[in-house]
Amino acid sequence: MKFLDLCKVYIRSGGGGGGCVSFRREKFIEYGGPDGGDGGTGGSVWAEAVEGLNTLIDFRYSPHFFAKSGIPGMGKQRTGADGDDIILYVPIGTEILDEDQETVINDLTEAGQRVQLARGGNGGFGNLHFKSATNQAPRRANPGQEGVERTLWLRLKLIADVGLLGLPNAGKSTFLASTSNARPKIADYPFTTLHPNLGVVGVDGREFVVADIPGLIEGASEGRGLGDLFLGHVERCAVLLHLVDGTSDSVGQDYSTIIGELEAYGGKLAEKPRVTILNKIDALDEEERAEALAALEGASGGPVMMMSSVAGEGVTEVLRTLCVKIDEGRLRENPVQEEEAWHP
Repeated sequence: MKFLDLCKVYIRSGGGGGGCVSFRREKFIEYGGPDGGDGGTGGSVWAEAVEGLNTLIDFRYSPHFFAKSGIPGMGKQRTGADGDDIILYVPIGTEILDEDQETVINDLTEAGQRVQLARGGNGGFGNLHFKSATNQAPRRANPGQEGVERTLWLRLKLIADVGLLGLPNAGKSTFLASTSNARPKIADYPFTTLHPNLGVVGVDGREFVVADIPGLIEGASEGRGLGDLFLGHVERCAVLLHLVDGTSDSVGQDYSTIIGELEAYGGKLAEKPRVTILNKIDALDEEERAEALAALEGASGGPVMMMSSVAGEGVTEVLRTLCVKIDEGRLRENPVQEEEAWHP
């Protein structure tokens, strides 16, 4: 399924049914009187966050959502039926924006959370509603209220606990593939990751979700490479895992490039807790490791861990460090079940 995290939708709630002007006319009944019923209420348009979805691709090919209008009232005091509502089922983490793409209407971050996007119009009153002691034969009825028509944007920001950052070919997809069941594309050329990937990682009986986004390059905030369009997917993460290629000739510069793009993106993304990793150390000897580690520590001004996703060296220690930095409320328990003895 193709990944899509931004799309435009056109919605319209149903209009209310008009009221009815009718009088009771039956044989052998001298005084009939008004009996026109009210119109039904138009259907509303809702958005609801559900589990099992991780893309907005369905809205690319069906962007129009029009609710049914209410049925007009009828004689014999019959009220028109209400129009059916329409529900837009969206992935958890979807932001609903106004047409200007800046005003946030709602942010659906939990399963089952829903919001009304357009309310259906009220049904009109029939002439029975206007009957009174001084107006016993009213000949007027209200039309139904018109529906609301809107143009909205849906923007998906994936819900993850850890976000992977780094230049292209820093080893982000390899780390995700080696620690989870996710199978992102891995190759020896830049930009093999073209859309975000999610994976569930477990260590010491606890699980958390890791998001891998396409690599950033210098000038991504200005639209170079794939730009910073996918940085929104790590805004909700509790901690960022910054991978730096240990085989690079400019380890310190690589680190500064990513930090500069985070600061240019804004949204306090650069202030999130980070774990800095010197990756691909399996390709370095002891002297090269020490030299690259010193350069990276000097650029980051903080502690740096070393890891090799391919060889598995240091991976468990990194996962345990991430667990410490993630809020306990976001971690999920994954107890190891003991194998039951076989019985014939």
